[in-house]
Amino acid sequence: MRMKNLINSVGRRPENSHQGGFTLIEVIAALSIMAIVLLAVYRLHAQTISMNGVVRFYTLAPLLAQSRLAAFDIDPESGDGGSGDFGADYPGYAWEVAVEETTSEYLGETSQNLKRIDIVISFQDAASTYRVRTYRLVPSQ
Repeated sequence: MRMKNLINSVGRRPENSHQGGFTLIEVIAALSIMAIVLLAVYRLHAQTISMNGVVRFYTLAPLLAQSRLAAFDIDPESGDGGSGDFGADYPGYAWEVAVEETTSEYLGETSQNLKRIDIVISFQDAASTYRVRTYRLVPSQ
């Protein structure tokens, strides 16, 4: 009887014992699932940050183009365009304006005062660009 108990205690777990814990396979499976979920979350976070920059540019660029157009409307004789940046207020943003005289057969003599204005707003050396073309009737002086 004693020998039977000794073999029983060495070779197998007694039937009435309840040891807690996980097997190695369960731990590996749980870690694999956690890795897949965390990878997806980190990728989603990186895409959110990237999209935030793009949305910021396409929200701000029309406003900056409008400010350059307003500067032209205030002083249309300022020249045939130019380029520059927006200073410390908007670092990394640059502008370029091209003004050309154009004609229209529908406007008749009035088209002598018609100007085509092309505005380009760029961010970080043209990594992102926003283009606007508009026409203005500029009264002759």
